[in-house]
Amino acid sequence: MAIAFSLVGGLGLFLYGMKLMSEGLEKSAGAKMRGILEFFTKNRFVGMLVGILFTAVVQSSSATTVMVVSFVNSGLMTLLQATGVILGANIGTTVTSQLIAFNLSEVAPLFVMIGVVMVMFCKKNGVKRAGEVVLGFGILFMGLSGMSSAMSTLKESPYIVEVLGSLDNAGMGVLVGFVITAILQSSSATVGIVLLMASQGLLEFNICFFLILGCNMGSCVSALLASIGGKKDAKRAAWIHFLFNIIGSAIIFVVLMFALNPIADTILDMSGGNIARAVANAHTLIKVVEVILLFPFMGYVVKFTYKIVPGKDKEAEDEFALKYIGNTGHMLVPNTAISAAILEIEHMGQMAIENLKESMDALCDKKEEKIPTVYRREKYINFLNKKITDYLVKVNELDPPLEDKKILGGLFHVVNDIERIGDHAENFADSAQDCIQNSLDVSDKGRTQLRDMTESVLEILNYSIEMFSKKNQEHMQEILELEDMIDLKERKYQRLHVKRLTTNECTPEAGMVFSDTVSGLERIADHATNIAFAILKPEEHGAEDE
Repeated sequence: MAIAFSLVGGLGLFLYGMKLMSEGLEKSAGAKMRGILEFFTKNRFVGMLVGILFTAVVQSSSATTVMVVSFVNSGLMTLLQATGVILGANIGTTVTSQLIAFNLSEVAPLFVMIGVVMVMFCKKNGVKRAGEVVLGFGILFMGLSGMSSAMSTLKESPYIVEVLGSLDNAGMGVLVGFVITAILQSSSATVGIVLLMASQGLLEFNICFFLILGCNMGSCVSALLASIGGKKDAKRAAWIHFLFNIIGSAIIFVVLMFALNPIADTILDMSGGNIARAVANAHTLIKVVEVILLFPFMGYVVKFTYKIVPGKDKEAEDEFALKYIGNTGHMLVPNTAISAAILEIEHMGQMAIENLKESMDALCDKKEEKIPTVYRREKYINFLNKKITDYLVKVNELDPPLEDKKILGGLFHVVNDIERIGDHAENFADSAQDCIQNSLDVSDKGRTQLRDMTESVLEILNYSIEMFSKKNQEHMQEILELEDMIDLKERKYQRLHVKRLTTNECTPEAGMVFSDTVSGLERIADHATNIAFAILKPEEHGAEDE
């Protein structure tokens, strides 16, 4: 019983250490790595290299593949681009087993102490995140040490040695590897256990190959679960990962059945007879060979996923639908949530711009048929405002990477600014309806000035939404100049309006509509400027402060 407790305790420390290390790395580097994923995955081969790098950093192929599924679900990545990252993730995950093979258990307590000091006594968040990584690294190896001690005791049990020694059936080895990995949700953890047991002499080296193949297939469960409730392409991305591992493992399985002994002997020789290193090298070699074999055929794998997941996503019958953050029950992944939210907010911004155009057309040209469309779209904007805000609250509760946390505050403000722009457009539609119903006519000069100011406001809005969504600062100066120009126009047109009132060129009732509209357009320009600068880093606000 004591041995069982030691094994379970050691496994618990190992899994917690891996989780702590992985999450610390994701939080400190996740936002930057997400940017790299978005930028470099247009080429499948480069995407594979990025997948290797990303997975090596975050120490989890599951995290990478779940993120890729989320990217595909949000439309940030195509299926073909996703294949490269998924292939790279399969190679990158072998870094963990290579680290474990170094057996750093003796210095693990030192890593734990350093990590604790960094987490408890350092005030900078960046240092705390790094401390979590160091602490997780130390706990991981302390867990390995605990399991190793328990397993060394197990060697003295003839029954245990006999049971594990009898595990020489290839199919049973694959099944055991699959089940354990599906339960632990970590192929790295399973390979680490296999490595440890082999080094203690509890497992024959040859059976480790088949256990690793089972781990390959079990690691697909996370991505498949993440795709539930997602769009069809997200499900296809998860199936790409699954099919790659199944097909690759099947090919390797057949090869091993015919040439297991020479392959095992070669890897042992390469590893200097060190069983732990040999298991780690076998894990890496299997993954690399799978990628080499299947990389040229991934286009066919993608096509096959369309047979498994046929058809297109149904368009929502209700016009009020989310485009990028819908069906988030299984898709709310911190590292991709910000990108998806920005896309949805951009969608909301375009709706507000369209409403501004149509409401001003209704007001300036008395196009009554456009008023109901404006009201309907305003309800849509309010719907998006609520849903996006709820989504951002959920993202914040997930404790996202530090850089994303800083962006989140700005996103809340942007959603509010766009909602206010929508309210102004609705007010203009109300004014248009009053003018039509009460036969009010804004003067020709007044309508010309309203159209002129509207053009400037639409220009600053388009620049601002682009600067917000693409972080494209190319038009930053134009935004600042347009804001000043719109302020000047507002004051100028209000003065000219007063003159028209004194000369009876405009009625007081129509004049009130003109004055309110000009003031509303000026406020929209202010909201546009807020949107443009909402998520820039402090050092990037230089132009605004000058």
